[in-house]
Amino acid sequence: MELRDIEIFLTLAEELHFSRTAERLHVSQARVSQAIKMQERRLGGALFERTSRTVRLTPLGERLAEALRSGYDSIQQALAEATAAANRLSGALTLGVMGALGHELHSMAAEFAERHPECRVQFREIHFSDPLTPLRSGDADMLLVWLPVAEPDLTVGPVLLTEGRVLAIAKGHELAGRTGVSIEVLADHPVLNPSFGLPEPWGAAMLPARTPSGRPVLVCGPPVTTFHEALTQVAADAGVAPLNAHVLRYYTHPGVLFVPLRDAPPTEWALVWRTAAETPPIRAFAAFAQAVGPRAMH
Repeated sequence: MELRDIEIFLTLAEELHFSRTAERLHVSQARVSQAIKMQERRLGGALFERTSRTVRLTPLGERLAEALRSGYDSIQQALAEATAAANRLSGALTLGVMGALGHELHSMAAEFAERHPECRVQFREIHFSDPLTPLRSGDADMLLVWLPVAEPDLTVGPVLLTEGRVLAIAKGHELAGRTGVSIEVLADHPVLNPSFGLPEPWGAAMLPARTPSGRPVLVCGPPVTTFHEALTQVAADAGVAPLNAHVLRYYTHPGVLFVPLRDAPPTEWALVWRTAAETPPIRAFAAFAQAVGPRAMH
């Protein structure tokens, strides 16, 4: 006897009504009748007495229902416990972040850990020159990266943080002293080259090939692969670099100034993970972040 047939029999034994049994199990009434007839043929005796108005268990049906109930309940409990174990939020959830952004997520991670004591969030630093490799190699379960991300194997989750942008320039640069500049200045001054092979359109969101007016951006400064390399080259006046505005809060350099890019689009930082590697902790953290909503950094 199949488990589904046992479920149909025991439910009908409780309901004593074919249509209510079908509704409760989300099957057709014909499926219920077919399962009972098949069981009766196999056993060689009637399990129910049926009239046009009533359905009653036969003595054989009563004995079978009593014998099957405890075993069926044990099976259901075992399946429920196995499902709960498979979906339990436990272990470490590694979140890849750039620079100091882990601090911006510290309170969120702490609140998530309070709700799920067996699951801790730990941070791993990633670099703008190679943001996705730690995710695809399994060194990080999720990333916090700026949008847009258009990779077929990745799921883009909720936005956690938003902020403006600044231009990093040398202290002696001709733009020093400005209270703000337009993104058009990227066509007038050498811009540092953020290494090679940045995913599109992700890299272009921070460093477009052209300004809004269509002028080509002068990406002719030396290549850099980390944020601190960029600051060193900017301080040496080897080029300018558009950066996210949280650098105003977290970073200083004796040879670097940060000037607001007043007409640059805001940066949105979102969670990203490998679709094929999605786990209950990943889903739970993404849902938690969605409920919290995005927060503007100042």
